[in-house]
Amino acid sequence: MTATLLFLGNLGGSELMLIFLVVLLLFGGKKIPELMQGLGRGIREFNNAKNSVEDEIRQGMRDADKKPLEK
Repeated sequence: MTATLLFLGNLGGSELMLIFLVVLLLFGGKKIPELMQGLGRGIREFNNAKNSVEDEIRQGMRDADKKPLEK
């Protein structure tokens, strides 16, 4: 993960512009909004799933605290 962050830290304005132009050429101007919508939906679903798992873990910890230990 650190390598990815270091890679992104080295991108300058000209590199980002080149990446944007390549994406524009590959997908066309009309497809980019659809691509961004799909990306947004994917991120939203990921965050919802992550929050759901966190809530289940918290609920399990609360339930475990409430139950007396049986011997």
